[in-house]
Amino acid sequence: MKTLIHLLVVLTLSCVVISLGLAAHPAPNFKLSTMDGKTIELKQLAGKAVVVNFWATWCGPCRREIPGMIRIYEKYKAKGLEIVGISLDRGGWNDLKPYLAKNPIAYLIVLGGNAEAEAYGGIEGIPTTFFVDRKGNIVSKTVGSMEEADFEKAVKSIL
Repeated sequence: MKTLIHLLVVLTLSCVVISLGLAAHPAPNFKLSTMDGKTIELKQLAGKAVVVNFWATWCGPCRREIPGMIRIYEKYKAKGLEIVGISLDRGGWNDLKPYLAKNPIAYLIVLGGNAEAEAYGGIEGIPTTFFVDRKGNIVSKTVGSMEEADFEKAVKSIL
């Protein structure tokens, strides 16, 4: 029995070490435009903790999590947090501009598409959020909306 418990502990620790080693990998760079025509590249944010959030204006769960994301951004931006919301709206800026006029978002919003979604391993659903550490590695991913407390905990893990 003691040998079985020891084996289970060793296997569990091995799985943890393996998953930690595989969890962090470089975030793909992107080069996308903001509403005012500025170009943003992920590599420009090197040294910052970055949240990359794939979303769309028509997505209810996406819209519900934005206010909490704004609060967390305001709370931690001075500590090096950057959030990039990559909109997957097919109507492009025609969909985004009216939405942003009614619902200002404090963090960076850019327009993306299939190329960016595929570069990040394919997006199974939105919102999908990637947490990128200061070294430029994706350390975690969440599919679906996040409660503000969970979002803050994930942000703290990359700061």
